[in-house]
Amino acid sequence: MKIEKLDLNGKKTAIEVLDKVFSAKINHKLIDNVLYKTNANYKKRHAKTKQQNEVSGPTSKIYAQKGTGNARHASKKAPIFVGGGVAHGPKGELAYKVRKLNKSEKKQSIASLISEKNKNKNLLIFNDFNNEIKKTKEMNSIVKKFEITNSLIVLDKNSKEKIEKSARNIPNIKITDVNHFSAFDIVKFKKVVFTESSVKELEKRYS
Repeated sequence: MKIEKLDLNGKKTAIEVLDKVFSAKINHKLIDNVLYKTNANYKKRHAKTKQQNEVSGPTSKIYAQKGTGNARHASKKAPIFVGGGVAHGPKGELAYKVRKLNKSEKKQSIASLISEKNKNKNLLIFNDFNNEIKKTKEMNSIVKKFEITNSLIVLDKNSKEKIEKSARNIPNIKITDVNHFSAFDIVKFKKVVFTESSVKELEKRYS
């Protein structure tokens, strides 16, 4: 299939792209599953309480099992005592498993999301940036001109070197490359922007 391609003057041409990446079947159930796993893996779980076997102190029985008229107890490390272990408390980061995403899930979710952006006309493809844009003001005017004020911009290596510095202080814009974005990034931003070379890199990686 063909998609519209723009240069910085707004001139339109066409670029041939793979249907399986830019016009794939949109699988919302898969997208939800991938986003759930991705979001869960972002969370940091540092809170930790000591279990009964981790509390320092003697393990001796506090008084005789029978004959005292009191309830039966073991050591003071039991959760019912002040200073004892905590029952069912948070166990720290290592106690939580990382939810794994296989390659097929990643590829299909990315293709589904990109196809949905394309379908909703929230996907733009530019010519490669051959000239360096040094000033934030100049880059900001390009962002406003093409209405990409809330965008994930996925660039090839050369284009990234040309515009990354001028774009990094613009709010609601993320500059990245084909190897460093996720389904979560695509959902977070309203529009997705590629360059001609980054499209070719994407097709190699996700086709």
